[in-house]
Amino acid sequence: MAGAGLSYATAGLLGYALGSIPFGLLLTRLAGTTDIRTVGSGNIGATNVLRTGRKDLAAATLLGDALKGTAAVLIAASFAGERAGLAAAVGAFLGHLYPVWLRFRGGKGVATYLGCLYGSWWPMGLIFSLVWLATAFTLRFSSASALVASALTPVLFFLLGRPAEGAVFLVLTLILWWKHRANLARLLSGTEAKIGQNT
Repeated sequence: MAGAGLSYATAGLLGYALGSIPFGLLLTRLAGTTDIRTVGSGNIGATNVLRTGRKDLAAATLLGDALKGTAAVLIAASFAGERAGLAAAVGAFLGHLYPVWLRFRGGKGVATYLGCLYGSWWPMGLIFSLVWLATAFTLRFSSASALVASALTPVLFFLLGRPAEGAVFLVLTLILWWKHRANLARLLSGTEAKIGQNT
């Protein structure tokens, strides 16, 4: 039992190390654009990178932030099993939100959440992606798409008989909603920026 706890702790630390890589900041710096933390929301994720007008950098940030979550889960699971993979998912998600290198000020975690989903059980990652796209196409709000897709995720895990994943992603979903509380307030007041709107 102690060995299992150690494996989960190691997996969580591995996840945190990978999750804390700030792709949005690194890519915009390498491209010579402005400091992403001074643009829009000040976050380091793909949605804010898009506000620089660089769609290529936004796409690369989205991919990097997702893959670090997927990599963390798959690496941990390959060495210590699926539960360790879930511990790595938690670590990666928290690493993106609270990277030690940036004084614990990171992104909002949607891409990394998605990457962890693909690593944990790829069908749920696909469902999340489809729900996000459908909501984005309908409402044109990135934040609303993330909130809807993430809210469905733990529910579907439980309904499909995967309680371990359901419990973990319920916690991650609650954190993700907390990180989007300002977006939620703007959605309710009708002042949230739509996709592609530079505000």
